[in-house]
Amino acid sequence: MLLIPLLIFCGFSKKKSKILIIGDSISIGYTPFVKENLKNKAIVKHNPGNAQHTGTGLQKIKEWVGTENWDIIQINWGLWDLCYRHNDAKVYGNRDKINGTITFSLDDYAKNLEKIVQSIKQVSNAKLIFVTTSYVPKNEAGRFRKDAQKYNKVAKRIMKKYNVKVNDIYKKSKAIHKKYGKGEDDVHYQEKGYMALGKIISNFLVKEI
Repeated sequence: MLLIPLLIFCGFSKKKSKILIIGDSISIGYTPFVKENLKNKAIVKHNPGNAQHTGTGLQKIKEWVGTENWDIIQINWGLWDLCYRHNDAKVYGNRDKINGTITFSLDDYAKNLEKIVQSIKQVSNAKLIFVTTSYVPKNEAGRFRKDAQKYNKVAKRIMKKYNVKVNDIYKKSKAIHKKYGKGEDDVHYQEKGYMALGKIISNFLVKEI
């Protein structure tokens, strides 16, 4: 007699959503916290390694999306795109905003983002979410602080065109970086910073599940 109620209960239990996060090292840092926060509601995965800039995204997006039936795909590019690099620079990653060359101009960034969104829509019916570029501190060797907002403005325009929801974390990431950043010359965060970012991402995603 206990078997029938058990089968009925199992039949109505909600299936976990499948979420793919594609992004740079900032997203790599907060993804473990997102996984933990949403463990009862979703299976959260990150693309292998660092998604770097939109050029890498164009090359690998279909590989990353694969054939999995994703419910949500969250994407982010920007920090690598707006970075200036020079082969002779001594700083890690050859960053050099004085003598270097920008990875992708605003126009090229926009074109690449548009192609990436189109490519995802060709192979997946997942709900798309774009996360804006996080805060760039003043003394970062390869990036200008104001560029993050310029690239975010362009990204929002592209996302609006394709009805992609935007999770604008810039202002919040700035406040978090002031408390838990790795320094005024580093875009990365301490563990508590990634935890705080993870909460922001989780709170947005849970409303979309």
